Amino acid sequence: MSQMPQQAAVPKCPSCEEPLESGDRFCGACGYDLSVVPARPEDSPTLAVNGAVPAPDGVDWPVARDSDGHGHPAPVHAAAEVPGTDSGGSPLPPPPPAPPAAPPAAPAAAPAAGAESSAPGVRLDRPAEPDEYPLQAPDPRLTAEAAPAPVPGQSRPAGTAGTAVAEKVCVACRAGRVDDDGYCENCGHAQPRERDHMEQESGPVAAVSDRGLRHHRNEDAFSVGCTALPDGAPASVAIVCDGVSSATRPDDASLAASRAAGESLLGALPRGTHPQQAMHDAILAAAQAVNALADEPATAREQAPHQNAPACTLVGAVVTAGLLVVGWVGDSRVYWVPADRSAPPARLTEDDSWAAQMVAAGLMNEAEAYADERAHAITGWLGADAYELEPHTASFKPDRAGVVVVCTDGLWNYAESAQEMAEAVPLDAASRPLHSARVLVGHALDGGGHDNVTVALLPFPAPPQGAGSA
Repeated sequence: MSQMPQQAAVPKCPSCEEPLESGDRFCGACGYDLSVVPARPEDSPTLAVNGAVPAPDGVDWPVARDSDGHGHPAPVHAAAEVPGTDSGGSPLPPPPPAPPAAPPAAPAAAPAAGAESSAPGVRLDRPAEPDEYPLQAPDPRLTAEAAPAPVPGQSRPAGTAGTAVAEKVCVACRAGRVDDDGYCENCGHAQPRERDHMEQESGPVAAVSDRGLRHHRNEDAFSVGCTALPDGAPASVAIVCDGVSSATRPDDASLAASRAAGESLLGALPRGTHPQQAMHDAILAAAQAVNALADEPATAREQAPHQNAPACTLVGAVVTAGLLVVGWVGDSRVYWVPADRSAPPARLTEDDSWAAQMVAAGLMNEAEAYADERAHAITGWLGADAYELEPHTASFKPDRAGVVVVCTDGLWNYAESAQEMAEAVPLDAASRPLHSARVLVGHALDGGGHDNVTVALLPFPAPPQGAGSA
C-alpha cells in the first residue's frame, strides 16, 4: 500500500539529479530522502547507478571497462598470457619467465605527478597515493582467489560468483567495497537491494515483484509453491502481500505474512484440509506473524507517535484440478482470465477500501469512487493495530481452462477492470507463467510504476506435478 507522500521541494533529486514528480518522498533512482532537502553537494558523481551522468563541457571522460558479469572489473591480461595462435597458425610463444627476486633496497622516491603505474586499482589520471593510505577496495581478482571454496550441495547467493558475501563490489564504480549498510565505501552509492526485484517459479506457478519507479524500497512480498492433495491430485498456491507504507517496517510485515501463509497452506493441503478452510487458517497464521513484529525491539526503535504497528494486506489463491479458492484482507486482488478470450474475465475479490465501501453503500459509482484521492485508504489489514480481523474466502469452479492473476494494486492500478487485465495478460500465460508475470510487471512500469508491483500467475486447472514454463 502507498502512503500519501509529502510534497517534493525541488524538481530534481539533490543527490543524483533524477527528475522528481510532485508528491515524491524519496528519489526513485537512488532512494534519497526528500523530506529534508539539504544544500546541494558541491561535487557530482561521474557515474550514476542508473546511467552515465553527462560530462562537463570540455572534459572527455574515458569509457569504463566492462565487468566480468559479477560486478568485478574485467581482469587485465598481457597478450602473451592468453593462449592462441599467430597469423600463420603457429602457437604463440610462452610468456618470458619472471625475473629473480631482487634483494631489499632502500625505498624509492615517490613517482612524479602523472607518472603511469600498473598496480591494480590505481588511477592513471592523478598522482599515486602515498603508501600509508591503503586502497579502500581490494583487487577483485585477489578477492576471488581468496574466497573459500563452495561447500558441495550448498547453494551460493545470487551474484556472489565465488566471492565472499562480505566482499561485494559496488555496481556503480566497480571498485569500492560495499559496507554493511549497503553503501559503497569508495563512491558512496547505495547498492541495489535483494528485494528490489524478485522472481520465482515453482512448477507451473510463477511470481515477479519489483520496487517500481517511485519508491525507495520494495514493500511487497510473495510466496508460491506446489503440493499434492491426499489423493495425489496437484495443488498450486500463491500468496501476495503489500506492506502498508504509513506503518512501521512494512517490508518486514509483508515478508512475514507471505511466508507464514505459504507455509500454512503447503502444510495443511496434503493433510486433507479443505482448500477454503486452509486459506482461512493461512490468513490467521499470517496475521499472527505480523502481530508478533510489533513486540520486536526493531519495531520499538522505529516506533514514533505518528506511526502504526507493522501492517500489510494479503491476497492468495489455491488451484486444484477442479477448484479455485481465493482469500484476502485488504485491497490486493485476484482476477480470472479464461484461456478462451471470447469468454468474459472476472475479478474474484472485493477491496477492503474506502472506495469499495462508497460503491457498496450506493453513494458513488465505481469510476467516481476510484477517482477520489481517498480511494486507496484501506479498511482491512493484518497488524497488531487492525480492527477485528475478518478473513475473506471464496470458492469457484470454472468450467474452462484459464489463468489466475494474483496481484497488488501496483499492477491493477494500470489494469483495473477485469477486461483491462485480460488484455494485458499474454495469450500463453498458462504455459509460460514466469514470462507472463514479467510482461505484467513491465506493463505497470511502462504505465508509470508509481508503486511496488507484484503479480503471481497460476494456471487452472492445476497441471500435473513437474509441469512448468516452456
